[in-house]
Amino acid sequence: MRVLQCARFGGPEVLNLVHVSEPVAVDGQLLIDVSAAGVNFADTSRIAGSYHPAPELPFIPGTEVVGRTTDGRRVLAPIFGGGGFAERAVVEDADAVVVPDGVGDAEALALLVQGLTAWHVLKSCARMRRGETVVVNAAAGGVGSLAVQLAKHFGAGRVIATASTDAKRDLALSLGADVAVSSDADGYAERVLDANDGMPVDIVLESIGGRVFSAGLDILANFGRLVTFGNASREGRPPVDPGALADRNTAVMGFWLRPALTVPGTYAEPLTEMFALTAAGVLKPMVHAAYPLEDARRAFEDLLARRTTGKVTLRP
Repeated sequence: MRVLQCARFGGPEVLNLVHVSEPVAVDGQLLIDVSAAGVNFADTSRIAGSYHPAPELPFIPGTEVVGRTTDGRRVLAPIFGGGGFAERAVVEDADAVVVPDGVGDAEALALLVQGLTAWHVLKSCARMRRGETVVVNAAAGGVGSLAVQLAKHFGAGRVIATASTDAKRDLALSLGADVAVSSDADGYAERVLDANDGMPVDIVLESIGGRVFSAGLDILANFGRLVTFGNASREGRPPVDPGALADRNTAVMGFWLRPALTVPGTYAEPLTEMFALTAAGVLKPMVHAAYPLEDARRAFEDLLARRTTGKVTLRP
């Protein structure tokens, strides 16, 4: 079968289309014909050798797939060890979730990592309640765009989106945000407070880091919660003074999806609900045009250059 193989670490140029033997499923596993595989920024780190732990060379990248099982079921599944950029892949039976007909391949893939992250930062971490004010940083991104929609669906009183450009802010508004402001660190707190009629906010979903992280803490209301799950600015996360948190009864919580999925009820159940919301048109995952497997280098180049909008996928 055809696969994308990485035989040395580097940029998109290290990806080569080769032929290898078909994988074999053992007890507890499923062999699927891959119809689409998701491409994430983490994949660029894996092929660069900067992901921890670094994969052993040579390897087949790709950690999320949609495809058909031998008995005809269309399923979505993660492959944490890689192997998804291929015509066929083996997944754990327990991880395979049936995708309904009303949900496209790319939409399903967008819900696996980005969707579950958006769900859990709102539900499991922030414990969002109806009527609360939610700030979504990087609101035009994969997680942010879904978090805006889910927050509205869960009953947020006001969703304030932050994004870096007018076009991205317009996109956030089209997805249901009540207000959209610049995500620039300079003046961040003042802009968000103005967008909330001068009042502090209940929840900040924070994936930028650095000065924006600190500003997000400053605008929390009494019993407000900030959830940190990224560091896009690469400025790091400043230290947090527990005493300052106690002054307003605020909280900071971190989130990483992979260990969260070991908790019962955190994987198939929210995915199934988001599938239903997507099929009903309530949730609209952003998707980018799919690339054929042989154009994987271009897909990675476009992703790294931020020329893509929405979920990037490869089709074998």
